[in-house]
Amino acid sequence: MGEHSVIDVELRERIAALMPQAREELSELVAIRSVADPRQFPPEECLHAAEWVADRFACVGFDDVRLVETADGSNAVIGSRACANADAPTVLLYAHYDVQPPLDEGAWHTPPFRLTEVNGRWYGRGAADCKGNILVHLTALRALGEGVPVNLKLVVEGSEEQGTGGLESFVPEHPDLLRADTILVCDTGNAAVGRPAVTVSLRGMVNVVVAVEALTSELHSGVFGGAAPDALAALVAMLATLRDEQGNTSVQGLPNTQVWPGAAYPPEQFRHDAGLPEEAMLLGDGTVADMLWARSALTILGIDCPRVVGSAAAIAPRARARLNLRIPPGVTPEQATAALARHLKEVAPWQVRVTVDVETAGHPFLAATTGPAYRAMSDAMEAAYGTPMTELGQGGSIPLCTVFANTYPEAEIVLIGVEEPLTLIHAPNESVDPEEIADMALTEALFLQIYSAACG
Repeated sequence: MGEHSVIDVELRERIAALMPQAREELSELVAIRSVADPRQFPPEECLHAAEWVADRFACVGFDDVRLVETADGSNAVIGSRACANADAPTVLLYAHYDVQPPLDEGAWHTPPFRLTEVNGRWYGRGAADCKGNILVHLTALRALGEGVPVNLKLVVEGSEEQGTGGLESFVPEHPDLLRADTILVCDTGNAAVGRPAVTVSLRGMVNVVVAVEALTSELHSGVFGGAAPDALAALVAMLATLRDEQGNTSVQGLPNTQVWPGAAYPPEQFRHDAGLPEEAMLLGDGTVADMLWARSALTILGIDCPRVVGSAAAIAPRARARLNLRIPPGVTPEQATAALARHLKEVAPWQVRVTVDVETAGHPFLAATTGPAYRAMSDAMEAAYGTPMTELGQGGSIPLCTVFANTYPEAEIVLIGVEEPLTLIHAPNESVDPEEIADMALTEALFLQIYSAACG
């Protein structure tokens, strides 16, 4: 124990000394507008980010690092680094360099593509999701230097935020390229700053567009209203059946009473994380953790209908809505799609014509947590943070985790990262706590040491 404590102190000191470099490099990376959507930003920005990542990992011993084009046209950065012990386990390091668009730039308090410190946090698009996690990998490896005790593989994705599936198709087509004993997916976060956690459950998702047609064209609401069917009114009635009075998702055929077995998510913490006032009603008849991590959740993403300004006194002949259904482990996308489509058609009033088209679907993920990698991560987190690791769920989806699990069924998949609730990923004013970068880099370095020893 004494020797480990000395090593912990030395690693912590090395990482502290590396943090100015981490800030400088994160500033460089955030400045690259790597939104993987050519309709919004030049594709050269993503190429620049990929080359930046490849260059930095080449400098920490990945001699064969290179860019590979995936099916959606994005570039993934891949590479490997062997250690002196040929029998050592192999760990795959994952992150992604593409980011969400900034959305309403007027809602940002700082420039979205300029890393800016405010009250101790570093603000900028991608500062947490997921460029901060790239700096975790780099800082951990720099702290270990030549003493990395495992074989390493690397993949940094270029289109994760767009959900176009480039890497998801690449992995099973090239299974040996990324095969590993453990996969560190650095794209989640802790329960809060200073409260270490691994994410063991991810909801899957189904996005559909439901279209309603009632008439062949608009009709005067005064002349025909009252007898002629109204597509928009029909759609509103249909959408209203997807939640009950308490806010529970109530799609017929989907269970909605599951219970989250792990760590609780206190309501007051959730209100704080979500920016809700104390008096705000929380939806559903389960706990916060139940509603976020164990049950399905239906969200109306958008509706096509006449705008208020410019609308006429006419009955809408057709209307559409885009729906997002998050599904927990135990529910497949196929089951969810069938149940949602059947529900919408059964509740449609007035014999309107209904079509349901699937845009995208992803499987939920449930990690196996009894292997040596999870034990090593638990020890590493407790050593780095001084408090025990907890297990969390996440309401979001990372379809690649299911691809990894199917392609490498023997591998342990561990989800960690710097994206604690205050980071506001995907929203204006995304930020990261630099202490989380430092502590997660220390965690990763300790993990590699502890895991290697456990497998030796």
